[in-house]
Amino acid sequence: MRKFKIALLQMKVVETKASNLSRAVEMIAKAARAGADLIVLPEMFNCPYQTAKFPQYAEQEGGYTWQELSRAASDYQVLLIGGSVPEEDRSGRVYNTSYIFNQQGEQIGKHRKMHLFDINIRGGQVFKESATLTAGDRITVMMTPYGKMGVMICYDLRFPELARLMVQAGAEFIVVPGAFNMTTGPVHWELLFRARAVDNQVYMIGVAPARQEHSSYVSYGHSLIVDPWGRVVSQLGAAAGSLITEVDLTLLDQIKQELPLLKHRRKDIYALRELR
Repeated sequence: MRKFKIALLQMKVVETKASNLSRAVEMIAKAARAGADLIVLPEMFNCPYQTAKFPQYAEQEGGYTWQELSRAASDYQVLLIGGSVPEEDRSGRVYNTSYIFNQQGEQIGKHRKMHLFDINIRGGQVFKESATLTAGDRITVMMTPYGKMGVMICYDLRFPELARLMVQAGAEFIVVPGAFNMTTGPVHWELLFRARAVDNQVYMIGVAPARQEHSSYVSYGHSLIVDPWGRVVSQLGAAAGSLITEVDLTLLDQIKQELPLLKHRRKDIYALRELR
């Protein structure tokens, strides 16, 4: 199936995990009824985006949040990229993790954020995810009914090597739950999605939480879909809402034929490979 509909769910995030899950399931149901085949939630959609909060909200795989997402995917028969949530492993380490479920509610993959957001911008944002999070170490690409999909999380987007490795593994579209802030978002959010799309000739999909001006961490919002020619196909603003867009992967075939840049790489001079 080369054509399918993607729903971007740009939701508000509150302090209560159960309220966040209830809202997420409500938005999933509405998007599914509107014809969405693939649904994407934002980064850290079940808890406030605060490093100190991540261990407090963390659950092991198979826990409450996992079960709610699995049930929603099955009930509404959609491919669900569960944004991301704090995941605690058996040794007590906490990861920023995205669970992916098929239409039967089965987990078909997960991505642990590989690049942790540790920044100190003069006059802007200060944030250190590594204070409470552990970095993932796996590249996430999987087959879906709609083609091969890569999944990365937020700051992972800034590393072009990761997107290229995903494309080398066959990814035709890359989904990015993210939460750029009001320092980086206005200047880099759209720019980075367009760059990754053009460089790799793939669809890029980004989904962020809605902006809440009085939160400790203010999300830029602007969830979007960019096509492999670098065009913004659709985009939300700052407010909470959802957006359903049809994606046609035959455009990839056309663009790769007309501008076969990936074939023009000088593999006799340079190469990129996964070391693991």
